[in-house]
Amino acid sequence: MRVVIVGAGKLGFSLAERLAKEEHEVIVIEQDEERRLIVQNSLDVMAIVGNGANPQFLTSTVAKNADLLVAVTDSDEVNMIACMAAKKIGIPQTIARVRNQEYACADQFKFNESLGIDLAINPEMTTAIEISRILLTPAALAVEDFADGKVRLLEVKISPESTLVNIPLLKLTLPPHILVAGILRQNMMIIPHGEDYLLPQDNVFFVGGADAIEKFGKQFADKRSVIERIMIIGAGRIGRHLAKILVKAGLSVKVIDKNRERCRELADHLGKGLVLCGEGTDIDLLAEEGVGEADAVVCLTDDDKLNLLLALLAKNLGAQKTIVRVGRSDYMSLMGKVGVDVVLSPRLLTAGVILRQVRRGNIVAVTLLEGAKAEAMEILVPANCQIAGKKLKNIKFPRNSLVGALIHEEVVSVPNGETVLHAGDRVVVFTLPDIVKKVGKFFESRT
Repeated sequence: MRVVIVGAGKLGFSLAERLAKEEHEVIVIEQDEERRLIVQNSLDVMAIVGNGANPQFLTSTVAKNADLLVAVTDSDEVNMIACMAAKKIGIPQTIARVRNQEYACADQFKFNESLGIDLAINPEMTTAIEISRILLTPAALAVEDFADGKVRLLEVKISPESTLVNIPLLKLTLPPHILVAGILRQNMMIIPHGEDYLLPQDNVFFVGGADAIEKFGKQFADKRSVIERIMIIGAGRIGRHLAKILVKAGLSVKVIDKNRERCRELADHLGKGLVLCGEGTDIDLLAEEGVGEADAVVCLTDDDKLNLLLALLAKNLGAQKTIVRVGRSDYMSLMGKVGVDVVLSPRLLTAGVILRQVRRGNIVAVTLLEGAKAEAMEILVPANCQIAGKKLKNIKFPRNSLVGALIHEEVVSVPNGETVLHAGDRVVVFTLPDIVKKVGKFFESRT
């Protein structure tokens, strides 16, 4: 696929890097020569200086024959105009990063259609929703849904007292419709097989029917796992979206931000929540406002290092759970090692949404796990692919991949070697990034 990326910022760079690894033909358009050179010298892609929102410019370059244009500059308006320009010259698919909620009108579909946008992504709203799902699920480090909510992925940390440790998975008794899909151990992702086992402090990904996972997840929760009181440090876009979601869910929310205008704006729309104007690094303020009694502290400033400091400070004062937003994904493993409970990258969450569109066809959904150390993909089984009608034991999937769930005629099950994949089924596959392309070939339609 030929993909044009307009904007070579952090998100644009990450997308270009990932798509190039998957052997897509990538063209990056950037007006800033310094940014363009960074992309050109670092990645195996074509980087062009120019205005990606100009239809004449797009027509005069190799971009005119692209299959998809992704506009991810810092300007919503430029991104929307770039999509309009792309449609004008015949590029069939467009994606725009649109952050301003004023553009999220009542009839979003008609609004996007009028501008030539096939998919509008708000990274901050996506991140806020992901954080709220984690907070509303006791003991969860991450929660992802597939198959219209029928399948759920739950990430939890295994305690030393767990009855699940040191037992080969082949002999491990789990409730029906639940499977261990991944193990993060010492910053290394393992796609498990029968001989593998769980150890204390592992981060484990369980997958299965949503109801079964919800019931199963309760065993990892204790009284302290229930989230009722939340402190949010940082009232940027993510913080404002998150505060509104949590207040609507009936939780007690306090927001701290040093920007008086932001605080005033949020306070006018938050309802029952409390907004405080002050420095998040002010220990006296945090202590006075009960950070030590908070069930969760969410650090959402624009400074990764400050977010780490705030999370560690909150933990030291007694906070139960800490969640941190990072801009640089290479910080994610470090933060986990020093005691931060949940680390989220808006860039990676957004990249997962865009990858689904790039791999469209049989790929229904894509989720990047633990800083893109693994992927979970919901895939439709086409009628004429090489695996349709075959038992799983007779399909030679690459070793570092696993079919974790099957949706057949809207019924969810955990597959085994005797399971037959039928045309029209949906499967949730877990895989390491370097074999995504190999896995995808099993689901390609044969002509």
